[in-house]
Amino acid sequence: MPKQKEESMYLKFIDETLELTKRIPRYFSKFSNKIFDNHQKLVLLVLKQKLRKTYRDFVELLKITCIPLYLGLKRIPEHTTLVKFAKKVKGMLSLLLNIRTATNVAVDATGFEIDTKSYYYRNIWNSDVKQKAKRYLKLSLSVDTDKLFILGYKMRKKFRHDTIDFESVLKDIKTDYVFADKGYDSKKNRQFVKSKLNAIPIIPVRMHTNFYGYLKQHKKIDGSNYHQRSKVETIFSMIKRKYGCTLLGKSDSSQKTELEIKLIVHNIDRLIKSVYHLLEGFSRAD
Repeated sequence: MPKQKEESMYLKFIDETLELTKRIPRYFSKFSNKIFDNHQKLVLLVLKQKLRKTYRDFVELLKITCIPLYLGLKRIPEHTTLVKFAKKVKGMLSLLLNIRTATNVAVDATGFEIDTKSYYYRNIWNSDVKQKAKRYLKLSLSVDTDKLFILGYKMRKKFRHDTIDFESVLKDIKTDYVFADKGYDSKKNRQFVKSKLNAIPIIPVRMHTNFYGYLKQHKKIDGSNYHQRSKVETIFSMIKRKYGCTLLGKSDSSQKTELEIKLIVHNIDRLIKSVYHLLEGFSRAD
């Protein structure tokens, strides 16, 4: 019984992913061989990340499961098919993270380890070199603190201050409150939230305690709900714990694609849990 329940959860995950894949074209070209469509390949790509498998291991796993039959695959794809597809689809992945409305939004950044170079190369053999090998990818997020959905993101390989991506991750989001730590304290950021988003910035002012700036007519901002900001740390922890904190891709492009897929997997899992809790509430009411 437990095995059947676990399998059904994976099938639900596939169903939700298939709904999201409708936002991208079924084929990139009318001359495609049409053995596999983009929707099927994207489901496999996302499921691979959820299971934390390499391309080769995931293809081997497909041979002993009902997933190919469930997706209507004509045959098991080669691992190179998924590798090539990941390169082609990277520009469309943002379409699958298209939630733009939330009451409370938090912004923060974290790093993901890059696993292509060993600790010895990065720290010992390379110790005499002035510029050591890059060892992490910086991710900035805006998140819905109530439903724990990811709303916007920005990735950088080079070191930059977190605040440089503040406006980018909040672009076109409809919200009432924006939460961020003191690292994002600036007149420009506050003005962006108030004038462009028509929201209230809950950002502590540096060198002060329990002071979050002013609204119009010198009215102080009430920061009693600042604790909502910690929800973004919860999401970072969930992603790293469930889908891995290291990136296995060898190129910058593949690492960014891998990280984007982690964010998609997180949102799909949250969507499934939201529907599950909603149905559970209805059953209790009956």
